[in-house]
Amino acid sequence: MGANLKEVRERITSVKSTQQITKAMKMVSAAKLRKAQNAITQMRPYANKLNDMLVNILSNLEGDAVSSFGTEREIENAAVVVVTSTRGLCGAFNTNIVKEAAKIIEEKFSEHRKQKKLTIYFIGKKGFDGMKRKFADVTFNQDHLDLFKDLSFDNIATVSQLLMDEFENKTYDSVYVCYANFKNAATQVPLADQFLPVPKVEIDDADLKAGAKTANADYIFEPSKEELLKHLIPSILQTKFQKYLLDTHACEHGARMTAMSKATDNAEDLIKELKITYNKARQEAITKELSEIVGGAAALEGA
Repeated sequence: MGANLKEVRERITSVKSTQQITKAMKMVSAAKLRKAQNAITQMRPYANKLNDMLVNILSNLEGDAVSSFGTEREIENAAVVVVTSTRGLCGAFNTNIVKEAAKIIEEKFSEHRKQKKLTIYFIGKKGFDGMKRKFADVTFNQDHLDLFKDLSFDNIATVSQLLMDEFENKTYDSVYVCYANFKNAATQVPLADQFLPVPKVEIDDADLKAGAKTANADYIFEPSKEELLKHLIPSILQTKFQKYLLDTHACEHGARMTAMSKATDNAEDLIKELKITYNKARQEAITKELSEIVGGAAALEGA
């Protein structure tokens, strides 16, 4: 019984130590989340408006030479960018993004995978860890695993510009990005978004009869349309790509804070259960000792 009590005491000490760690990680994640959340909430309206402008313009260029990023062509080669965290301990956050990436590959690029015409880019180590076995037959690009170390526009633009160049050079005919959309600290939604070519707005006759707004762009270009869009479209696409990373970065800290909060609560519940077990075992030991003493005294009196 003494050995059992000692084992329970050691376990209580171990759980308390773990609880201190999870509580500290929760506080650190909460601090980082505040900064990451401010970054994405301030950028999102700007990025969304620019993206709407981009879709609107490219939907109405009608074959203009500057519309290469909106040109849909037969998909010979494709790329999927998987954006996850580099560190774990954030619940099912990374697993959900990996599942979304696997889903888009199976639904849209299964034939390209069989023909060795699919490349997966990884930003964040956990995405690679989650896909390296199941997709071992696919070409992997791990050159940007540590991109989250510097989320400045210039640093992220090196990757987005690479993908844009590869698309223009027809190395890839389609580029999808799998990331997590930040809703709040407790809600992260895994998404697969078509980065290139830029999806066009299509409104059918029924929508027009119902009074839907057309997608016709009504912009005055100064200087020329070609000169302006030559610089404007890449800049908008780079901003859109940065949004993918900022969204995922905020989601990571939100998921980790939630996971550590639950872990801390679970540790507290476990400590309570262990204390009850310890007290029961201690009472049983005391009762047994008293019984032995009473039994011994009765035996002496009988003698």
